[in-house]
Formats: sequence, structure tokens, C-alpha cells
Amino acid sequence: MNSFVRALRTPELRAKILFTLGLIAIYRLGVFVPTPGFDATNVMRCADQAAAGQGANALGMVSMFSGGALLQLSVFSLGVMPYITASIIVQLLRVVIPRFEALHKEGASGTAKLTQYTRYLTIGLGVLQSTTIITLVRSGNFFVGCQLELFTDESIPTLLIMVLTMTVGTVLIMFMGEMITERGIGNGMSLMIFTSIASSFPASMGQVWQLQGWLVFLLVILMALVVMIGMVFVEQSQRRVPVQYAKRMVGRRMYGGTSTYIPIKVNQAGVIPVIFAASILALPQMAASFGDPEAGWVQWINENLVMGISFSWIYAVVYVGLITFFAFFYVSITFNAEEIADNMKKYGGFIPNVRAGKPTERYLRYVINRIQSAGAVYLAIICLIPLVALVYLGTSQDFPLGGVSLLIIIGVGLDTVKQIDAKLQQHHYEGILR
Repeated sequence: MNSFVRALRTPELRAKILFTLGLIAIYRLGVFVPTPGFDATNVMRCADQAAAGQGANALGMVSMFSGGALLQLSVFSLGVMPYITASIIVQLLRVVIPRFEALHKEGASGTAKLTQYTRYLTIGLGVLQSTTIITLVRSGNFFVGCQLELFTDESIPTLLIMVLTMTVGTVLIMFMGEMITERGIGNGMSLMIFTSIASSFPASMGQVWQLQGWLVFLLVILMALVVMIGMVFVEQSQRRVPVQYAKRMVGRRMYGGTSTYIPIKVNQAGVIPVIFAASILALPQMAASFGDPEAGWVQWINENLVMGISFSWIYAVVYVGLITFFAFFYVSITFNAEEIADNMKKYGGFIPNVRAGKPTERYLRYVINRIQSAGAVYLAIICLIPLVALVYLGTSQDFPLGGVSLLIIIGVGLDTVKQIDAKLQQHHYEGILR
């Protein structure tokens, strides 16, 4: 506690923290501002019915990242999802578009250009997603079973204003996230996701209390502490591949002769595989929402590929399979063993007992594949916690103590504390982390 007090007493750090908290407060305020053209009272009633009846399963991921703004159809309904999707798309395009890979290797100027492309794509995805949401609301497939009139006016100008409002809301979130990253503490977009997910914890825990009683509630709290401790341990775990640099003369100076290491995290892929898997599983759910509820294929999807209605082994197996696949796929893209081996060879570096060049590349691939196997199992176990809670506790699909929500909470929390600690150590020799 004394370390946090010193952090607030440091003028530069205090200004950054207050600036970050101020923008987060504005973000949370925008969650409750209704989009013009919707009947706010009827929207709230339908949202309550959907939450009680586990509606809008296909939109659960977007709703979680928006902090409940989606179900309220507010100006921040889309949340950070368009930006996240755009960032992932631009990163994956580096594999298929040589121009993007060249920009990535240019350094700061190339990264700035890729960031600009991400912003343009975010705007395009914002228009697309806002149009989709408004279409779902008009067709009655957004709040299934709610017969209340949600529009105050369905004229073309009003619909265009609604699309524009939601898209501008996404752009404003993107701007605030970048401002936090530049002038505040931590990664702006990650902190907004953190805030959105954390805001749903009280309601989810209150649901457990009401449905299961205080004894189960205490057991859930105890389980949460155990899971969090285990996740912190795994998220901090890494394999350090030793690297030795040979001595070499450059002019009259001697360089090299130092030892370092390549850190490879157990969960090298982070939360991306879970987001990919959930997005893929949302597609059949979205398709089923447009179909006839009495159709056989719609009923099969609702029974086997929708979490929150009932437990399905098919859903669990497909979910785990997709997480495992995307874990290896994403790491294969982001961890370029060939590039690392070439750079080590160029600057006279080598791994002890491993020859430079191709043998180093093969060794690095072998290490990353073995470590990622454990990482994929870890991700699968964490993401199965909501399914187990659904069976034994009767909770909703948004159970907060597992899956993508807790991964983000732990990851963002650790990263933010490390950044605060680094800033604090610039002024004091003793940081928050001892």
C-alpha cells in the first residue's frame, strides 16, 4: 500500500494515472448513452428479458467486450471489437501481403503506416457491424421473444444517423485508447476491455448468490482465487533459450562476448486463439438466428453449438479443437524462427551446442512447439471453466471466472502493474513489485 501511495505522490505518475482514470470514466459513461432512434425504455426491458432468458448468445462475445453496451444499444454498442478485429486482420495479412511484411520490418515509420491501415479498417468494420445490429433489431432477431417496439423512427435518414452514431462511437473509443497508450498508463485498448469485463463481475457473482446461495458463492470465490493464482503463475512462466554472442572487432573496439536469452512464454499466443475460436463458433449461431426456429438444422445448432442453453459435448470438443489449432497457427505467424536464426547468425550469436543457421531454426521450432502444446492445454482448461460452471452451478455463459474474460483480466492487470512499477522505479529504487 505504501508503494501505491508513493506512486500517487509522484507528480508525473499521478498525472498519468488520473488521465487514464478520466478517459475510462468517459468510456463507461458512454455505455449508458442511448443511440438516437431507439426507444431506450423498451430496449432496457428487452435487454433484461434477454439476460434472464440467455438470449443473444451469438452476440455474447461482443456484448462482453462492450461492457453491456451492446444489449443497451448505446452509442458505444460496438465497443472495441471492430478495432480488435481490424488489428488481428492486419497482423494476419502480413503473411499473405508482402507489402505489409515490408512495412513491419521498416520500424517506426512502417508501424505507423500499418496503424493507419488498422484505423481505416476499424471504420469500415464499424459501419458493417452497426448496420448488421440495426438489421437484426429491425428483423426481431436481436432480442428473440421480445415484442416491444424498439424504434422511434425507421426512416432512412434516422437509420443512417444511427449507423453514423455507432461508428463514431467506435472511432471515439479507438481515439481514447490511443491517448491512454500515449499519455497514460498501460495499453489503452486493453484497459478498456479490462474495464468492460470487470464491470460485469458484480452482476455475474450476484446471480450465483441468488441462484445457489451463500455457500456456493463462497466456494466460487475460493475457486476464483485458486484459478487466478494458477493463471498468474502460468502467464509469468517462460522458457529462456540461452544465446551466446562471439567476440568480434569493429574498428578499434571489441563487441560481443555477452550472454543473453530468448524468452518464450508458455502462453505465447495470449488470448487471441480464444477470440478466434469464439468468433468461429458465433457464425453458425448467427446463421441460426436468421433461420426458422422450427427448422431441423436450427434446432441442431441451438442444441449442440450454442453455449448457455445446455451443456454439449460437441460444443466443448469443437471449442477445444479450435483453440488448439489457432494457438499453434497464431504462434507460427508471430514467432518467426527463421528470422530469429538469421539475425543471430548475422550478429555472431548462437545457441550453445546448436549450430547456427538451419539447425538453430529447427531447434527453435522444436522448442516453441513443445511449449505451445502446454500452452494450448492451459488455454483449453481455462476456457472449459464456464462450461463446467454451467453444468454444476447453473450459471450463464458469461460466467466471469474462466475463459477469455479472466485471461484478459489477469494479462492486462499484470502488464499495467509492471508499467506502473517501471515508472515508479525511475523515481524510487523500490517499486510496487518486490
